[in-house]
Amino acid sequence: MSKYLGLDRLGKLFQIVRQNGGIKNTYLKLYRNDDLKIGTLVGTDKYGNKYYENPYYFYGRNRWVEFADHVNMDYDGSQIPAEWFGWMHYKTDLPPIRDGNRPKHKWMADHSENLSGTPEQYMPYSTTRTKIEAWDPKKGSGSK
Repeated sequence: MSKYLGLDRLGKLFQIVRQNGGIKNTYLKLYRNDDLKIGTLVGTDKYGNKYYENPYYFYGRNRWVEFADHVNMDYDGSQIPAEWFGWMHYKTDLPPIRDGNRPKHKWMADHSENLSGTPEQYMPYSTTRTKIEAWDPKKGSGSK
């Protein structure tokens, strides 16, 4: 009977609010992530991202990441390190914190996010002159 009245969903909402630490934090999480889910914390990477899992949701939607607070709304998929990327995309069922067989060599580079489209993006130095130069009003017209 309670299922037909929607009381089970109301109970799930109260459970989500309790897990997030109150109504204010739940609203902030909904604002940042556009979704409210409840799940078990699987692990946290060294950048502060938290990874969750809940088999109640559909396969492919039952693992998710909540990005660190310091990135605010400027998060994207390239901020997930490779080891957690494999877990998120079901390449392995063992999260990196429980998988002892992961190789860690000295020559392996540390993870860095893709900065394309940001002021910190990579721009190669060019030694060739540009064929077209932008007009600068401070220089004047050149003839007096």
